[in-house]
Amino acid sequence: MVFLTLALAILAACGSTGTKNTAAAAAGTATPGFVPSGAATPPPNPMPGMTMPGMTMPAAAGAANAPAATGKAVAIKNFAFDAANLTVRVGTTVTWTNQDGDAHTVVSSGSGPLHSPTLDTGDTYQYTFTKAGTYSYLCSIHPFMLGSVRVTA
Repeated sequence: MVFLTLALAILAACGSTGTKNTAAAAAGTATPGFVPSGAATPPPNPMPGMTMPGMTMPAAAGAANAPAATGKAVAIKNFAFDAANLTVRVGTTVTWTNQDGDAHTVVSSGSGPLHSPTLDTGDTYQYTFTKAGTYSYLCSIHPFMLGSVRVTA
């Protein structure tokens, strides 16, 4: 019974605690790249050695095993980025859309350029890649969710 109570407490903590300023978004002062719903518009393990007994990660969550995709859209669903490994050309705008019932983020691993606000169901985040390279990212709420964008000239 204690384990069940602990598991429920952990799951409850995974929900959205972030807020977004929709008034600021309407005024154009919100986080760049953030588009509220209805609007027109493989890194190392971040927590090595950490395990949670009784909990498993979805198989699709690891970016390292996913085949590279070519395109400019990433769906966030089933606690994974789909496509986890994306290849685009310089100048391409990539759009992440949260199709999950839980909130997620898109944040660079390390000091990269990706910094979305909390994305609720239906929200999107966009970023235009202006330099070639590989950009690794994760969901800061669920750090087992990993992805990367390979940008070519």
